[in-house]
Order: sequence, then structure tokens, then C-alpha cells
Amino acid sequence: MMNTTILVSGLGLIGGSIALNLMKHPNVHVIGYDQNQDTRNYAYHNRFIHQAVDSFNKGVQLADIVMLAMPVQGCIQAIQEMNEMQLDRAKLVTDVASVKKPILDAAAQWTNEQLRFVGGHPMAGSHKQGIIAAKAHLFENAYYLFVPGIRSTEQDVSQLQHLLRETKSHYVTVDKREHDQMTGVISHFPHLIASSLVHQAKKWQRVYPFTHELAAGGFRDITRIASSHPKMWNDILIQNKESIIPLLNDWIQEMNELKQFVEGNNHEQLHQYLKEAKVFRDDLPTKNKGAIPAFYDVFVDIKDQPGALSEVTHILAMANISIVNIRILEVREGITGALRLSFQTEADKNQCQYVLKRSGYDVMIQE
Repeated sequence: MMNTTILVSGLGLIGGSIALNLMKHPNVHVIGYDQNQDTRNYAYHNRFIHQAVDSFNKGVQLADIVMLAMPVQGCIQAIQEMNEMQLDRAKLVTDVASVKKPILDAAAQWTNEQLRFVGGHPMAGSHKQGIIAAKAHLFENAYYLFVPGIRSTEQDVSQLQHLLRETKSHYVTVDKREHDQMTGVISHFPHLIASSLVHQAKKWQRVYPFTHELAAGGFRDITRIASSHPKMWNDILIQNKESIIPLLNDWIQEMNELKQFVEGNNHEQLHQYLKEAKVFRDDLPTKNKGAIPAFYDVFVDIKDQPGALSEVTHILAMANISIVNIRILEVREGITGALRLSFQTEADKNQCQYVLKRSGYDVMIQE
């Protein structure tokens, strides 16, 4: 079988992780391009790619398939540039952006008959950015959405799925409207809500300065996604405003209804509201990755004594287990406290539980 040459343009977290998976394919030659020369050099020397190119045009000319791994506006610009290129053969183009309509609309304007487009979106990520954070397992058990576009065929979608099989993702094909509405509900809109909760707490801090200290714990957890990259999310939210605006209107109506329950001392309706939310939340899948990056948490009981924390981290370091985050939940003098250790993968979580139990620690996993 002849090699397929694939250009990955944009070697950040997503592009780098996709490149690592493509490198596992025996019949793929991976070319990488990024505007940052240091990133290109890092990708090449660390075997993320077989070859680096110093211009987008050069990479497109060499490739059979072009994967656009840039922010939405960068993808649109690249799509417009490709339409003006003199190409000697047909090219299949795809992307990984989390908004589809403006990208597919841009590709639909192609007059260059050599180009065809299939939108793509691997629904997984990380709280870290850049190629240094890229991992081959980033998309495992995540949903990878495909959105057929201009001049594309079922065979094109099947080819991409075959080439990306090492991601171990679950493939789903949708249209651009379905994609943007679904991701708006479960990914884009929650970022707005998290940011608004943080702003509300910030305002109340002016009245009660100790609010900042109380906002640790659960508040910090439910607003974690507000720490995501502001520039990237500004781009996403504006580009998907056709879905976001109706969701905001729905949210305002929902909050008004909830306000009436509380104002009217309506215990029955409020209880039912909370109960339905709990049932839906508890029924959410635990094994598949969702649109918002998740952590895998392990709770460890420790004694309040010198070296207690360092002993736990030393055990995990010796087992080559990487901790994403550590939080001391409760440690008061003379009593047992608890650590919450967060990991990026389920495998690390399970390995942590095993080695700490073997060392005599009382460990609990939160499913």
C-alpha cells in the first residue's frame, strides 16, 4: 500500500496529539507546520512528525490530506488561502475546531475543484496547552465528530476514520447545525456560565473580602473551566453565537423560573427540580470522555504529621505516576485529613489506588 502524506497544520495540544497517533500508522508520512519555528523544531526532534515545513503552502503542495489544527479563525483563513493555490492533484481537507458552521461555510465557497472538505472535531482536551502537553492517548474513549462538506464522499469520511484509528475514539457523523448546537449546550455554554459565576463571586468579594477564601473547594471545582484560554474561547463563543444566544435566552428563562420557586417558598417544585437534575447528572456516562476535560480523582486519608504529603508523592513518583493536581481537603491538628489527587487518565487513577493501598493507605475512588 502506498503511503498517504498528511499535513498537520498547527502543532499545539490537539494537532500534536493527532500527529502522534498518525505516526503510529504504518502507511502514513506526517508533515508538520506551525507558525512558531521552535514548535516545529520540537515536533520534529521529538518524533511527533516525520518532516517539518516552513510554510503552509509548501505543506499543502506535498500533502494528500490536510488537517487544520488551528483556532476557528485560523482555519477559515487557511481555507481561503488554499482556494487560491495552484495544486497538481486533489486534496482532502479536514479540521479539528469546535465550531463547524463558519468553517464549512468558508469551504463551501471553494472554486478550486481540487479541494474537498470533511469537518472534524475530536471532543477531548486538556487543561494544559501547547505541544508539550500533547499525548497520544488524549482522544481515547472520546467522541470524534465528522461533518461532511463540499465535494466530500462517504469514502472520504471512512478514510479519515481509518487513518485516525489509533486515537481509539468513537466516531459519529452529524451535520453542522447539529454539531454546533450540541457542543454549544455541553461545552461552549458551560464556559460562559463558569465565567459568570466567577464574576459574581468577584463582585461579592468587594463586600465580603473573605469570599475569596470560601470560594476554594466546591466553588473552585465547578468553575474550573473558567480558567481556560480566554482568547481561544472568545473566538469559539463569537463564532458559535447562533447557538449561544438562544441558550442564553433559555438560561435566563430557566433562572427566572427557579427564582419563582424560591421566592414563592414552593418546596415541592424546587425539590422536584433538584431531584430531576440529580437523576440526569448521576446518569451521565463515566467511562467516555466528554467535551470538557475531566480529571480522575483519588481520595487518600493521611495523618497530620511532618512528611505525610511528601511520602505519598514519593510513592507515586517511584511508580512513575504523574499527578495533575493535589488538593488538601481537610487536615486539622492531631486528626486524619484527606488528599484529593487528580490524574489525567483512568489508568493512572487505578495504578495510584493500587500502589497506595499496597503501602497501607486508606484510598477511595470517586466514580
